[in-house]
This record gives sequence, structure tokens and C-alpha cells, in this order.
Amino acid sequence: MIGFASPAAFEAALASLPSADADALAAARARQGQLTKPPGSLGRLEDIAVFMAGWQGTARPVIERGRTAIFAGNHGFVAHGVSAFPASVTEAMVTNFEAGGAAINALADAAGLDLRIVALDLDRPTADFTTAPAMDEDECLAALSAGAGVVTPDLQILTVGEMGIGNTTAAAALSARSFGGSVAEWVGPGTGVDSAGLARKVAVIEQALALHHSAPASPFETLRRLGGREIAAIAGAVLKARQLRIPVVLDGFITCAAIAPLAAKVPAITDHCLAGHCSAEPGHVRLLRHLGLSPLLSLGMRLGEGSGAALAVSVIRAALATHAQMATFAEAGVADRL
Repeated sequence: MIGFASPAAFEAALASLPSADADALAAARARQGQLTKPPGSLGRLEDIAVFMAGWQGTARPVIERGRTAIFAGNHGFVAHGVSAFPASVTEAMVTNFEAGGAAINALADAAGLDLRIVALDLDRPTADFTTAPAMDEDECLAALSAGAGVVTPDLQILTVGEMGIGNTTAAAALSARSFGGSVAEWVGPGTGVDSAGLARKVAVIEQALALHHSAPASPFETLRRLGGREIAAIAGAVLKARQLRIPVVLDGFITCAAIAPLAAKVPAITDHCLAGHCSAEPGHVRLLRHLGLSPLLSLGMRLGEGSGAALAVSVIRAALATHAQMATFAEAGVADRL
């Protein structure tokens, strides 16, 4: 089955995560030690190549088939004025994605990635999580399965992104419930709200956390109560990719928050993930620390759409190119290592 038939199936998948290929890791590290350069002189490019080797199960990994999946959803809590834009913008931007006019279209093309747009019931926002769980059980399972559905065994890398007006509010709520701390530490301007908007976001999240405080703290329950369809879909895609040993590049605050409930219970869920960048959303730095991920890029981006993750793929391709194409000392006829 592509998706997750029940909460138990989702939790079982999270409890039985496959590991990277130890032999491929060792072979890639050995190759790095033989290339014509001082050891470690290519910095993180070397680490990236070894990481990719472990998950692809080969000493010389490649990216011939990569995909970026962008999930879109709407949220009931936007009625509280937590965003600078109305929920109708979500659908308008999906139309723009489909027409090829957004940043992610250009960046996916530049990175050589197949772009998939998955709009999830945009005409039916999730419930207002200050008064009820955002999704019922079936809705959450459907979103998780929609995410899993974009992950196919032929992929060698997957990047994930989102579109959903107000979803930095959901991301802050998920992060606070998963890792603690004050709500204010997790809240940022999102699409550009003013100080009054920030205060509304804090109040809305605190109300939601209070309402769901006594609920089970399982990853599934946290996602369905405080997440959104696009956020649950990202979690489903990341977990399915792990089942297939496909490396994942996360985008910004929202995509990282999508796996926060999973990582709070099973920290190893991030082992097959790279953080594409560190966004300008304040909570992202804090969240990356909790996830144990170091971003590949830090360019002050805060667009979402999977833009930072797609951009990072160019760095990953460069890492694989040096790993595969550089000569070894023996091939170059260099008798003494640098």
C-alpha cells in the first residue's frame, strides 16, 4: 500500500525505519580519502556525497531522477487574523504554480527536478484548531497518504515544500507542542504581519495548545490536531521516502515543523534528511537545532514553496560531481598525497 491505512500503520512505519547502507557509506568514505585533495578540503561537499551514497546504496551516487513535491492546504484558524493575506491566495498561488509562473517553477527547472503540485481540498479549510482538532482521523490519514503517493521508488532525491496561507502559525504550534518552550519563541512574521499580528498569532497558538494539552502526544495526534493537510502530507512524504531509502531535502520552517512531532518521538527520522537552507523565519533556527540538522544554505529566504530546498539541490549535485569525477591519487599518478 502506498499510504497509511490507519494511525497504527503510520506509527508502525515510524517505529521501523530502515538505515543507510553501511557498505556504501564505507566505500564512499574510502573514495573520498583517495581523491586528489587534502582530506576534508571540500568540507561539507564530502559529507553530502557520503550521505547520498549511504541512502542510494552505492559508492558513487547520482541524481538522474529527482522530484520536488509542493503540497497546498488551507487553515480554519486564519479567521483570527494571523496572516497578512486571505486564504484565497493559496488557491491563486497553486494556479500560478500550475501555470509555471512561480519561483519554485524556475528553481525546480534549474535544479533538474520534476515538479509535482498537490492541492488538498482548498475549498474546505481545516477546522479552527482553537476550538477543535484541525482534522479528523480520516482527513489526517488521507493527507498523510497523499504525501506518500508522490514518492516513487525510482527517485534518487526528493525535496518537499508547501503553500498555505497562515501555516507558519500551525508550524509554530507543532514545534511548541513537540519541543516545548514559550510560544513567543516559535512565532515569527510569516508573510509579514505587524506586531499586532504577531500578538494574535501567539494568542491563537496558546489557545490551541491549551485546548489540546491533555490529548495524546503521539505524532499522529499532534499532526491531526495542530497541523494542516499540506503539513501532514509533507510528513507522509518524508516517512514514505524513508521506507524507500530516498534522501529528502527539507525546505524552511513549515516543512521542518511537519516532521517535528515525528522527530520528538523518533529522532532518527531525520537521518535521511538534509536541511536545504535556514529561512528568515525566527523559529527555523531553533527548530533545526532540535532536529539536529545543519542547513546547506543561509540566504535570508522566507518564501516557502520548497524554494530553498530546490536551490540546495544544485549544491548536492556539485558534491556528487566532485565525488564521481575527481581523479584518485593512483589515477592521477600522484605518488605523494597532499
